[in-house]
Amino acid sequence: MTKDTYKPRVPDLMEAIFDASYLTFDLIAGILFLAFSKGNVLFILYGILTLTLCGGDAFHLVPRVIRAMKGSNDKIKKQLGIGLQISSITMTVFYIILLYIWKYTFYEMEAPIMLEIIIWSSAMIRIAICFLPQNNWCSDEGNLKLSIIRNAVFAVTGIGVIILYAISGNTYGYHMTRMVAAIIISFGCYLPVTLLSKKMPKIGMLMIPKTCAYIWMIVMGLQLLF
Repeated sequence: MTKDTYKPRVPDLMEAIFDASYLTFDLIAGILFLAFSKGNVLFILYGILTLTLCGGDAFHLVPRVIRAMKGSNDKIKKQLGIGLQISSITMTVFYIILLYIWKYTFYEMEAPIMLEIIIWSSAMIRIAICFLPQNNWCSDEGNLKLSIIRNAVFAVTGIGVIILYAISGNTYGYHMTRMVAAIIISFGCYLPVTLLSKKMPKIGMLMIPKTCAYIWMIVMGLQLLF
């Protein structure tokens, strides 16, 4: 479909509004964390976490918004591929920062050394895999084998962080066990999309609850802040 004849459908408009709203929320939340942190390292970390999420996802979501409004072309496809690579890396960094947020939230507790090693090593391996040109980020086919490997390693990172928040439980009455639920939801929705969306495009709808799970994580931080 050419640029002149393309007209966005209602689902396209809804996707554009949702993506733009999500990025706007992340940006505002990140600014609030930093503005009201008063030098508190915990909330500075929350601000960095939120802006990392916003910045990384913007590389992928902004081209999606443009595609939804104007249609697809080779340039947009390339931007989407590069954006997917960048967001895959920043999403991994997100969980490393979440590890340190746990440390500063539950400062009287100590994370098991082996668990920290697992989280860090799996995150570094995933980031290294994401840089491999064999991923074919900008092609329609991608690389299913590498996709399985990098996301299996990513799942290890996520499980490590889940264990940390399960260990702390309801310490200080913060109810951060909700973080466990949010991470499980995000992975439960993200992994099927990355592995199956090329053959089953409709499964991409799972990115909506996945995104909502990330918003929930940020809201937990805002609740602590205010």
